[in-house]
Amino acid sequence: MTILDGKKVSNDIKNEIKAEVDKMKANGEKVPHLAAVIVGNDGASLTYVGSKVRACERVGFESTMVRLSNTTSEVELLDKIEELNNDDNIDGFIIQLPLPPQINTQKVLMAVNPDKDVDGFHPMNFGKMALDMSTFIPATPFGILELLDRYEVETKGKHTVVIGRSHIVGRPMSILMGRKGFPGNSTVTLTHSHTKNITQITSQADVIISALGVPKFLKAEMVKDDAVIIDVGITRVPDDSEKGYYITGDVDFENVSKKASFITPVPGGVGPMTIAMLLKNTLLAREQHRKNYR
Repeated sequence: MTILDGKKVSNDIKNEIKAEVDKMKANGEKVPHLAAVIVGNDGASLTYVGSKVRACERVGFESTMVRLSNTTSEVELLDKIEELNNDDNIDGFIIQLPLPPQINTQKVLMAVNPDKDVDGFHPMNFGKMALDMSTFIPATPFGILELLDRYEVETKGKHTVVIGRSHIVGRPMSILMGRKGFPGNSTVTLTHSHTKNITQITSQADVIISALGVPKFLKAEMVKDDAVIIDVGITRVPDDSEKGYYITGDVDFENVSKKASFITPVPGGVGPMTIAMLLKNTLLAREQHRKNYR
C-alpha cells in the first residue's frame, strides 16, 4: 500500500512555482497576484484564507485579502468583484464560500471574470473543462489529478466510482476521470444520496473518490483488494481531547488502508493539494494575461 502524500507533493509544486516566480523577478516581470474575498467571520474560512496568503508569500506571489463584514449586501459584494475584475494588477481572485444568507452565491460566482476565476467555478470555465478545452480546473479536482499523475496511478480502462455530486468536487471529478488522456480514460459511476446498493457499486471499483463529508462512511467491506482510494472528506469530530475534536475523512482509514493499493490520508492528502493547485491556476492566469497584453 502506498500513501498518496499530498503534503510532500504540494511542497514539490510550491517549489516548482517559486522557481518560476524567481525567473520572472530576475527578468523584471510582474509576479502573479492572487486576491481572496471573505465576507463575515467564519472561523474555518478565515483559517483557510490565511493559509492561502501564507502560501502566496512562500512562492513569491503578491496577495490581497479583501475582508467584508457579515452585513455586506449583495450589491456591495458585486461592486467589489467588478473592481477586482477591472484591476489589471490582480491576475486571479477567489470568493471564499460560504457566503451569508442575504447573498446569492450563484449570482456572485457568475460575476467573476472567467479569465480571473482561478477557483474554476464560473460556468464558462466549467463548460470548457467538460469539453476538454484548456481552462482553470477547480483546485481540489486539479489536485487529485496531480496526485494520480505524480504517483503514476493507472486510470485507463479502470472503473472509477465518485461518491458525492457537488459542483466543487464530485461532478467535476466524474467528468475529468472520463476524459481522454491521463489521468482519465476510466469508466465512471457517479453516486449520491439517492444511489441504491452503494456497497455493490463501490466493491466493483478500481478507483474510489469520496467527497461526501460523512466521517468514516467508506468501510473495508465496501472496497475490493488493491483499490485506489482518494478521500476528499474532512470533518471535525468532537472528542474529549484538549482541542475538543479530531479530524477525519470519509474513509475508515485504519481498515480500508489494509486493502488499498494507494490511499490518501486525512489530514495530509487532498487538502494541501488544493492550495497548491490554486497557486498553479494563478500562475497560469498570470501567463495568460502576459500573452494577452503583449
